[in-house]
Amino acid sequence: MTRITTLDLPHFHRATIGFDRLFNEMETRFANSANGNGYPPYNIAQINDDEYMISLAVAGFGMDNLDITKDGNTLKIEGTTPPGGENVNYLHKGIGGRNFRREFTLADHVEVHCANLELGMLNIHLKREVPEELQPKKIKINTVIDGDI
Repeated sequence: MTRITTLDLPHFHRATIGFDRLFNEMETRFANSANGNGYPPYNIAQINDDEYMISLAVAGFGMDNLDITKDGNTLKIEGTTPPGGENVNYLHKGIGGRNFRREFTLADHVEVHCANLELGMLNIHLKREVPEELQPKKIKINTVIDGDI
């Protein structure tokens, strides 16, 4: 009997930043599968080779209700439900407003450049900044004349 195993590569890709080439290749080879944890919805955009932006839809959350922490290569975004609205008699409640926690794994040398809250969107700008000593270096090739080194 054949056993089929499903690997949720799109979910794994969305939770990592800076490993783009590997995941783009893998994502094209495997079918998308549903992600069960969809709150709050978010986008990840690549601005250029070294810059990214994570955008989370956080309607109803203010700056006092949001917390962003970078610990090593893990970026944590947490939201606490703003007070109020407990005594409202909703006829329909389709706007999410619950506590959340999102974690993203960042590649080496990817740092948070800034974060902005505008029109219900939390935009976190990330930038890869490889230290000078770790960047590739050109090696000068000298010409040897008559066996001199």
